[in-house]
Amino acid sequence: MSTQEQSAAGAVSETRSPDVVVVGAGTAGSYAAATVASEGYDVVLLERKSEQEAGHIACGDALKGAADFPDAIPRSQIEPAFTNTDVDHGRFEIPQEDTVLEIPIPGELAVIDRWEYGKLVIEGAANAGAEIHYDTVVQNVTQAEDGRVTGVRAMRRGDPVEYEAEVVIDAAGSLSVLQDHVDFSESTFDTNVDYTHFCSGYREVVHVDDPVEWSDALVFKPTERAAGYLWYFPRTETEINVGLGFQMTEEPMKLVESLKRDLRSRSEFEGAKVDDKLGAALPTRRPYDSAVHPGYMAVGDAAGHVNPTTGGGIAGAAYAGKYAAEAAVEGIEAGDVGERALWEYNQRVMDHFGARYAALDVYNVLSTAVDVDDLMGLLAAMPGDKLAEALYSGSTDIGTKLKLEALLKSRDHWGTIWNLYRTKRYADDLLEHYGHYPSHPGALDSWQDRRDDLMEAVYETTGADPKY
Repeated sequence: MSTQEQSAAGAVSETRSPDVVVVGAGTAGSYAAATVASEGYDVVLLERKSEQEAGHIACGDALKGAADFPDAIPRSQIEPAFTNTDVDHGRFEIPQEDTVLEIPIPGELAVIDRWEYGKLVIEGAANAGAEIHYDTVVQNVTQAEDGRVTGVRAMRRGDPVEYEAEVVIDAAGSLSVLQDHVDFSESTFDTNVDYTHFCSGYREVVHVDDPVEWSDALVFKPTERAAGYLWYFPRTETEINVGLGFQMTEEPMKLVESLKRDLRSRSEFEGAKVDDKLGAALPTRRPYDSAVHPGYMAVGDAAGHVNPTTGGGIAGAAYAGKYAAEAAVEGIEAGDVGERALWEYNQRVMDHFGARYAALDVYNVLSTAVDVDDLMGLLAAMPGDKLAEALYSGSTDIGTKLKLEALLKSRDHWGTIWNLYRTKRYADDLLEHYGHYPSHPGALDSWQDRRDDLMEAVYETTGADPKY
């Protein structure tokens, strides 16, 4: 439905009234829009970029869980963007120890052309029935007197447009501008968010003449500081996504120079050509305690839905979009889009991946208080399969024999090992606690109190500064 009216300044403003507005046409937004549309409801997907540029974002291009995506956009829709499906492990280079760890990574892996993938998921949303509005920059959020979000105001190709909707799904990415405009005082939506909870990512697509020897691996390498790491992810044998991630508290240009130095030192990149350069921010924190407010839900990067140890977030974002969309549809059908009515979305996220990500964030906290050489020495001593468990499951169990072998190999790092062991116990406790995530917003305060007690123990054990 569309109406037009003359503003006081003489400009024509347009009002659109779909059932759901989704802001941001990334993975989470596209899957949310596709899910709503497949249920027969009107949905408009707003994207600030042009149709030509949409889907072009900075990303490592590695996709874990490539076999498992929601049905609203069929896997066959996105498969043309899978450029390397032969990757099956991680290659962790530790120059401090003159060691390379070959680490098995559970689940199906792929490296993708992220821009092509981005275009395909938007196309999938359109195929499902979503209306796509490119060149649309959201500037504000509208709310009713009771605090319920009722829509957004935007500029579309230079003209003001207001979108009225039963539900707004915020898929606007890290540090979402929408959250600067919503008054969350009438809900439990997580506002404990700070720029230090995010990292910056920078990547280049590099072409080499000869196939790299490690085209079946995702290559990771620490920077000189514990706050960052380099990556080399092979899209093909001769097209490599090279980049780095680093905490926003670090100086970006110095760390980018670390990447440049490493590239110059690697013979396989001699004479390489750079095709594309791009940077972005992403969360390296636990998922939002609640991403729900009356008439409003946040998904994907806008809700901290990223593995905080690896930066991976594509598959989780797809499911977050699905869960939020299904909650929106159920709320619209029941005539209730209040916080409690939408709460099941929070529960499904925590049950699927949120609990794991919160436990993994404990190791991020530890890394801020550990000397990088000690940390690398310890990692070099760990069995590769157990390191993979720790990176992806949030917990791991190392048997007695392996414990003894690791201790013998890392006798110079026993203090760090003891801290890691105690931190692991708290991570396990935290994972269990997230398994009891509350079933309604009224129980969130007491659940948070217990979680915060566990985190206090983490800070005391690691010596790290409080993160939240």
